[in-house]
Amino acid sequence: MQTLRNIISHYMRHVTFLLVAFLLAVILYFQFTHEQKLARETAGETFYQIGQLLERNQEELEETKAAYQQTCQHNAEAIAYIIEDNPSVLDSVEELKRIARMMEVDEIHIFDTTGRIYAGTHPEYYDYTFDSGEQMRFFKPLLTDKSLCLVQDITPNTAEAKLMQYSALWSKSEAFIVQVGMEPVNVLKATEKNELSYLFSLFRVNPQANYYAVVGSGEIVGSTDLPSVGKNLSDIGLDLDKIAVGTTSFHAKVNGVNSYCVFREKNGNYIGRVLSCHEMYRGIPPITAALAVCLITIAFILSHVVTKYMNLYVVGGIRSVNEKLHSITQGNLDEMIDIQNSVEFSELSGYINRMKQSLLDNNKKMSYVLSKTNMYIGVYEYNHHMKRVRITQHVPRILCLEADEADRLSSDYTLFQSFITALRSDPVAGETNVYALKEHYVKLEELDKENEIFGVVIDVTEEIKRRRKIEAERDYDLLTGLFNRRGLEIRLSALFGEPETLGCSAVVMIDADNLKTINDTYGHDAGDVYLKEIASLLRDFGPKSCVSARLGGDEFLLFLYRYGSEQELTDTIALLTGLQSNSFADLNDQVRVPLQFSFGFSLSDQPADYEKLMKEADEKMYENKRKRKESGV
Repeated sequence: MQTLRNIISHYMRHVTFLLVAFLLAVILYFQFTHEQKLARETAGETFYQIGQLLERNQEELEETKAAYQQTCQHNAEAIAYIIEDNPSVLDSVEELKRIARMMEVDEIHIFDTTGRIYAGTHPEYYDYTFDSGEQMRFFKPLLTDKSLCLVQDITPNTAEAKLMQYSALWSKSEAFIVQVGMEPVNVLKATEKNELSYLFSLFRVNPQANYYAVVGSGEIVGSTDLPSVGKNLSDIGLDLDKIAVGTTSFHAKVNGVNSYCVFREKNGNYIGRVLSCHEMYRGIPPITAALAVCLITIAFILSHVVTKYMNLYVVGGIRSVNEKLHSITQGNLDEMIDIQNSVEFSELSGYINRMKQSLLDNNKKMSYVLSKTNMYIGVYEYNHHMKRVRITQHVPRILCLEADEADRLSSDYTLFQSFITALRSDPVAGETNVYALKEHYVKLEELDKENEIFGVVIDVTEEIKRRRKIEAERDYDLLTGLFNRRGLEIRLSALFGEPETLGCSAVVMIDADNLKTINDTYGHDAGDVYLKEIASLLRDFGPKSCVSARLGGDEFLLFLYRYGSEQELTDTIALLTGLQSNSFADLNDQVRVPLQFSFGFSLSDQPADYEKLMKEADEKMYENKRKRKESGV
């Protein structure tokens, strides 16, 4: 009969072997499924970001189209006004071209009352009528309703099939119809941003993964794998039918490489992420081998301990081990296990200390992994049963902590918790989970599960600064620093959304005089200086609130508001008369010229349509320009 020691030893070996094999199989399964899940989540996040970018680009496209239509209409109104004021320009193609350049339009066509072109910047179009093509027929209703002002969507013109934006209306005297055409450069650029090939050219992705944009026919229209662009999915080893029936994640051999593929359908097309299996699963073999070694080693030690120590002494040793481990789980990672009751307990102590050290090394490992990203990311972890806070390498840098301060806060979770609470007291407006810290911006997210706190901090300073720079470039004129047309529209919409705060207000339209002469005589750099000098006069104009903008070319706008009375507002605007012909601009060290401009304004002491005020002020500005020319100013 075998001894109990031999029996226990025999069964311990068999049970341990089966248990290790089972655990390794389970671990392998979960490692593979975890990597596949991570690949799907990563792909989903990327696809979501692409979708968000497409939505933002579509909004920008709609805004650009609306702005272009409004500009086209305003230009048609202004040109009709100019021609009625000086009908002789109809006899000169060059004069009409000059007006086109001044108004920044590409074509001007003048129709008679029958709908026939008899004048304009393009003589080759003379005698065209509203029946000359589908594009021209759009404006035929003007012949029966002279109150119409029609703005056509971007469409190929009749003569050259060139994409144009046209607007047409009757002159105020109803003697002729003015049609202007503008090439929609900005709209076309905004349209290009919605093309998947454009998005892939901008999108920063994992260099080990390839992304594909596929149309319904199976053609690859965009990819980070440039040689694949233009090919069919079948050319690189993928089956479109398999994707189309809803199989969104699968293994396949892509370009001869075993890969894991994730695809999503979007508006009849498909976006996919392909990662090689070698890259995806490369961490599993060494981890599994290390786990196998650890499990086998621990099982071997335990089997010997169980068979040799069957008395209270052994139980006492195990109790001592448990007490030390409990201390470690409380956060006392400096605790060392050093039980010398026997060689086996000594070995066990050594292995446990190594395991504890491996836990400490996890922070370094995680810091190393996070350092391979293009962002500063830090991770911290603590619970209410442990005093210390475990932090990764980048946490002190992201939270702007000196080494001694980082050591002090990480030594006591209550101090660290107070620091995080103070950080959250200064959130950044318009951002989610982003907080200001000195001159940095920190994104902070925490998971609290049964008092186990796991936090991630990311330095998003550069991202926010870059986004704010883009917003500034979008809403401000780069030459003068004033609002551009888009920025002005946003600012005025906000102000007129709260009309009770406006008080007495005025819209002042300003047009720089002699800009063409400056450009022709001294060059366009001097013309830019001339415009910047006018902008410096208009910036923060008057004693009360002011919005100043450059609408384009030599056209500016002032919106003055929060004045107590119309008289106070009129007195302020009168200051422009003093500046109108008594200011000078130093174009360079040798040249100083008069700084002259024309202006018109419209007053309001109650809520009004600011576009109507702009139109009225614009008409008065042209009247002021005409009078100044007649007087020789």
